[in-house]
Amino acid sequence: MAHRPFPGRRSVLRGSLAASAALTLPGALGAAPALALSGRPRASWGVQAGDVTSDSGLVWVRSDRPARMIVETSATESFRHPRRWHGPLLGAGSDFTGTTRLRGLPAGEQIHYRVLLADPDDPRRTCEPSAGTFRTAPAGRRQGVRFVWSGDLAGQGWGINESIGGYRIFDAMAKVDPDFFLCSGDNVYADGPIPPTATLPDGSTYRNVTTEEKSHVAVTLADFRGNFRYNLLDSALRRFNAQVPNVIQWDDHEVRNNWYPGEVIGTGTPYPAGTRLDDLALRARQAFSEYFPVSTLGGRPDGRIYRVHHHGPLLDVFVLDMRTYRNANSPDNQTTDPQGILGAEQLEWLKRELARSRAVWKVIAADMPLGLVVPDPVEGRPNFEAVAQGDPGAPLGRELQIAELLRFVKHRRITGTLWLTADVHHTSAQHYDPSRAAFKDFEPFWEFVSGPLNAGAFPANALDGTFGPDRVFVKAPTASNVSPAVGYQFFGEVDIDGDSGELTVRLREQDGTVLFTQVLQPGRVGQ
Repeated sequence: MAHRPFPGRRSVLRGSLAASAALTLPGALGAAPALALSGRPRASWGVQAGDVTSDSGLVWVRSDRPARMIVETSATESFRHPRRWHGPLLGAGSDFTGTTRLRGLPAGEQIHYRVLLADPDDPRRTCEPSAGTFRTAPAGRRQGVRFVWSGDLAGQGWGINESIGGYRIFDAMAKVDPDFFLCSGDNVYADGPIPPTATLPDGSTYRNVTTEEKSHVAVTLADFRGNFRYNLLDSALRRFNAQVPNVIQWDDHEVRNNWYPGEVIGTGTPYPAGTRLDDLALRARQAFSEYFPVSTLGGRPDGRIYRVHHHGPLLDVFVLDMRTYRNANSPDNQTTDPQGILGAEQLEWLKRELARSRAVWKVIAADMPLGLVVPDPVEGRPNFEAVAQGDPGAPLGRELQIAELLRFVKHRRITGTLWLTADVHHTSAQHYDPSRAAFKDFEPFWEFVSGPLNAGAFPANALDGTFGPDRVFVKAPTASNVSPAVGYQFFGEVDIDGDSGELTVRLREQDGTVLFTQVLQPGRVGQ
């Protein structure tokens, strides 16, 4: 990669984060006594940035009481000549969270920021600042781009276990010094209670940090908010959020496993009889919009999650929502399917934005894989959850929509596409080629799978031959729901060289060990 004209984020933050470390610990453990007694607002849940472009970014914070959000930015961590941004008034209506949009930032630069919370009745009374940093996207291509991706956090009852370092994978991702982190969904498991302990196969005990909201499935808005707060109890995640901006999408577990619009569930336990998933989804989206800085939401649950993240001339990331607009899970063998997994409107948006993009690389960030079979059996019906249904023949069901998209990419000669995803709790690389496929009207492409971040690991899913996948690499356990204490936690890295334009994908384990590497060449429609 071309030389980056700035120091690594970790060295830049060493002083500023240390200064505010005590102020970023939730609860009484991290309270600074003088501030706690003074009644000043406290930013106990850390800070995070999101959807950072070449000239803008979003900064997030949560207060412990009503407060005015103030953000200061500077070119250096000394903050000698800060620029001040007045943010929203944080109150109970947003669970005391808020986001401030920063505009007019210099491209390709390290931005230092700090968040202060001011007493609404006395603006002179502020908390100690909580510091963070991020790099804006470059205006030119010589700097290169590096980012990491993964998904699936605190699933299957495996929560924050401080004896193994908590969410330690975030420290490994920070060492890669990425420009941003793409979270491919399942940021929380709102349907997954976290018990205090679990017995591992070797007889040892896995011990979880617990909260009241994580003791049962999420039904109320307060429950969903508590799920997002739970993850911020982890110090590694808070450190990471202060160092690396996020690009966030969602999948099913932000609401409930395998949910789809119009679904009604519940027999009284654990969900009330007749629970409408659309109602749960509205509450989940509100909490999601409150706890993540997403440019198309802005704290409003009625905004859309799918969007294009422009990161300079080298990269556009097309962040999909394969949950909100899908049809019902079914045997998925229908011969016409205009709604599919994306919905007709999102599909047309994706085709239009891909055709418009002038970026060298066009990453399609999917919250579910294309050729991996993900079953969702219900009362003996062989329903399916993702795109594939195991029939290796011509496209059926949701595959029809993907076939239309792949055909469009080929005939419009759209270069530099690849697919990134998570969801299936193992890591793998699939190469799709029409020479192996039942459907042949597309150009070859790669799909890379990563995750989980901190959840149960599972064996590799079966492949569906419709689009001709070849699983070039896979690492997965042979048993189901393997705990994070054992391993099998993964993240991926994408590194785009500013000089050559080459894109390198590395699949990594939770300690950062590289398991698999694939280099892709720019300017090609298929490869």
